[in-house]
Amino acid sequence: MGTFEHYISVGRGRLRCGYTTGTCAAAAARGAAELLLTGEMPALVRVETPAGIHVEAELLEPASGCGWASCAVRKDGGDDPDATHGTLIFAKVEKTKAREVTIEGGVGVGRVTRPGLDQPVGEAAINHVPREMILRQMEEVRRKAGYSEGLRVEISVPAGEELAKRTFNPRLGITGGISILGTSGIVRPMSEAALIDSLRLELDMQAAAGAGDIVVTPGNYGEHFSREVLHLSLDHWATCSNYIGEAIDHAAGLGFRSFLLVGHLGKLCKAAAGNMNTHSRVSDARRETLAAHTALCGGDRTVVEAVFLAITTDEAVDILDRAGLREPVMASLAGALDQRLKARAGEDMDIEAIFFSNKHGILGRTPGAERLAALHAPD
Repeated sequence: MGTFEHYISVGRGRLRCGYTTGTCAAAAARGAAELLLTGEMPALVRVETPAGIHVEAELLEPASGCGWASCAVRKDGGDDPDATHGTLIFAKVEKTKAREVTIEGGVGVGRVTRPGLDQPVGEAAINHVPREMILRQMEEVRRKAGYSEGLRVEISVPAGEELAKRTFNPRLGITGGISILGTSGIVRPMSEAALIDSLRLELDMQAAAGAGDIVVTPGNYGEHFSREVLHLSLDHWATCSNYIGEAIDHAAGLGFRSFLLVGHLGKLCKAAAGNMNTHSRVSDARRETLAAHTALCGGDRTVVEAVFLAITTDEAVDILDRAGLREPVMASLAGALDQRLKARAGEDMDIEAIFFSNKHGILGRTPGAERLAALHAPD
């Protein structure tokens, strides 16, 4: 079978996409269910991803016995290979007397030990979108085979425990293996040079169209929040991915009058600490930054330590709420962010920021953020 041939334009080049561990798990489960319920397994299966892109995955290492069948799919990271690229993701499907489909994690799939993640404590680290993809495939095969009883799906990754040492899973409280992930089902390449080229091109195009004031978001969360919650017109808008500093530098060089940055707390608290490349491989000072501002605002040792140990920024905000410190800490963080952004932008470009979380909404603004937001009010 050939490679997955789906490409995206990044900057001035084209990069090949891959597919996630979640897509691999769904495809392997489909193949194993076909073998179990029909007695035949195709050489490959076609799975529709949440992104609307179809993936044809080759099925490897088929095996079967009384009441069960299994096979594997090899992870393809495209032009953005990560720790799991080339790894075999296995699915074993068994018949059960119950009517429902259950999904469990086997060898090499991590288990959640701390609250605040996609799955509850004690569950396998198979996120909700991959679970939905697997369930959809199981329902299709059950209908095709005329089978009305239940199925148990076990996802395993023989190399997963070793691979997990090269991920953030141990720090997040996920033990024993990797996570089965993916919100779109597709891995979009993240070549640093290409992404920086792309963000510069977006700004070039806006400048060429006569825009003097720009809204910039790191990605989809910021775009959605700007449009749906802040109700901004995004006629003059660009993305910057993790490269906040590069975007500020290029926009200032192009002569933009103003730059409104809208991003998630998890990204912008890094920028408040002076980390203008927010990729986790480069900087991950979220807990240190939030804990420092908590201490600056009078938080006692117990609260500071709890913020420092929080798995997610949403969990940290919950802790601050209970301590009555959310408002001063977010104001302190906004002040630090304001200083960092203005130092980077220089005197000729007006720059402000709004940061938020999907759970808590707007968390903070730099002093002139509302003034710049008004420049992007819908017509």
